[in-house]
Amino acid sequence: MRRQLKIVSRAAVYLILSLMSFISIFPFLWMIVGATNTTDDIIKGKWTPGSALAANFGRFFETIDVALVLFNSLSIALITTVLSIGICSLAGYGFEVFRSPARERVYRLIILTLAIPFAALLIPLFMIMASAGILNTKFAVILPGIATGFVVFFFRQNTKAFPSELRDAARMDGLKEWQIFLSIYMPVMRSTFAAAFVIVFFTAWNSYLWPLVVLQTNEMKTIVLVVSSQVSAYYPEFGLVMVAAILATVPTLAIFFLMQRQFVEGLTGSIK
Repeated sequence: MRRQLKIVSRAAVYLILSLMSFISIFPFLWMIVGATNTTDDIIKGKWTPGSALAANFGRFFETIDVALVLFNSLSIALITTVLSIGICSLAGYGFEVFRSPARERVYRLIILTLAIPFAALLIPLFMIMASAGILNTKFAVILPGIATGFVVFFFRQNTKAFPSELRDAARMDGLKEWQIFLSIYMPVMRSTFAAAFVIVFFTAWNSYLWPLVVLQTNEMKTIVLVVSSQVSAYYPEFGLVMVAAILATVPTLAIFFLMQRQFVEGLTGSIK
């Protein structure tokens, strides 16, 4: 009897997990199926693959400079990610390692920025970028995302698990602090850096509101803005919308699957 209950409970768990997995993956499946159908078929709710995939991709590539749009998105996301990780990792390391009377007060102010909605910063940031003369440039999109309170917090919390014995031994060997950071801290905390890379890259890649405000020409548009423009057209062609959504999703999926193990290790605080 006990064995039967165990089998039933396990079957129920697998059934629930399968259902939740289907719910999670259904939007992506619907997106792929929709890309193979015409707009009329999608509006009618057709669930089966169609024969319009080549036509949808062809029309999309004719109307949109896909290479330029993907280059804009990729360059903005990569530059933002590299600069953000570099600055925020230094800040997180410094807040944990170096002690001073004002350290916690400054750190609390940084964490307090997490409570400020980005919409409240939109107008001041726009005025700053306009006065600097960098509107409609990639720098205007990149600069506000370089240093964020969450990434600083993330690195500081993970730095707490960094073995202080390694740092003390390196200091005794005569290494300077920047050498300790580059040659010891970064290799040991590579899972943390990988997790931060995924988080920051996804945030920069999927950013919508701020690029919508500061990028004012079609030549500077990102793939997320292209998806939005396809949806907000007077008569949206949903087949093209699905194609744009696929192109916007595939790079992030590829990065996540390539770095999945390191991402999970970084979130769980694993030290290598």
